[in-house]
Amino acid sequence: MMKKTVSLFQKLIRLTEGEALPSSQLRGEWVEEMLVDGILQKQAHGRHLCYTAPDAAALTTYLRNRWDINDLHTSLRLLQDKEAASRAVLTQATGDSKFVHHRTMTGFLVNSYTDIPATLDGNPIVIHPTEGAFTYIYDYTAFTVPEDVTIIGVENAENFRQIARQRYLFSAYHRPLFVSRYPQNGDLLRWLQSVPNHYVHFGDFDLAGIHIYLSEFFQHLGPSRAEFFVPDDIFRRLPSGSRGRYEVQYSKFGAMPVTDPRLLPLVDAIHREHKGYDQEGYILED
Repeated sequence: MMKKTVSLFQKLIRLTEGEALPSSQLRGEWVEEMLVDGILQKQAHGRHLCYTAPDAAALTTYLRNRWDINDLHTSLRLLQDKEAASRAVLTQATGDSKFVHHRTMTGFLVNSYTDIPATLDGNPIVIHPTEGAFTYIYDYTAFTVPEDVTIIGVENAENFRQIARQRYLFSAYHRPLFVSRYPQNGDLLRWLQSVPNHYVHFGDFDLAGIHIYLSEFFQHLGPSRAEFFVPDDIFRRLPSGSRGRYEVQYSKFGAMPVTDPRLLPLVDAIHREHKGYDQEGYILED
């Protein structure tokens, strides 16, 4: 199997230009195949063995027919500049739209229970999905909302889906826009770092949920930009939470540093009760 890398393409180009390469720089079954097929030849340089391509055209044809490499120079540029590698260009240059690994689906999901004005690529839009549907922001680098909109990150899918049944929790926040933590691709954090809006993390009230907030958001946004949502009644709800969840999480997160001191009362209560409480408990039933 030929592993297509920047280094390999640079070496193949040098072979087409008539250079001799040390055998130590070309290894693998594909090299043996090319030697057997006469595409490469061995040359002795003193005590060292080198490989050459006596017919550059034959090498180019072989790479195209055997390995779907239609253009060495274009393939090299695509590997060096992955952002420019569209699937169409990849197919034309290499015969393989997956030749360069890059994400074709960027962005994140947003939801709301009231109209949220926004701008996408300079055009005004309104975020207010129909019940049972979400809005997916693909071109997130061109997505903005007014500065007074509060961004609320929702950790669990069920809470994100039924956010209208939890609107009673967020009356203190002006025009909340809810964003999903999934898919976990880093785009949400990059967007948050690029906008001035305040971020509120709504997750499980357990050690793992707090760790997610501290490690994925708080350490990058800081106390002036981020906070963990703590409902007024969470200290009354914790005793009815899950002891098993706490015991499973304790070995990994029990000694984690609580870098946001505002969370110390909640963490102390979790340790005192030996329990954690799932955020789904705040979804109102019909």
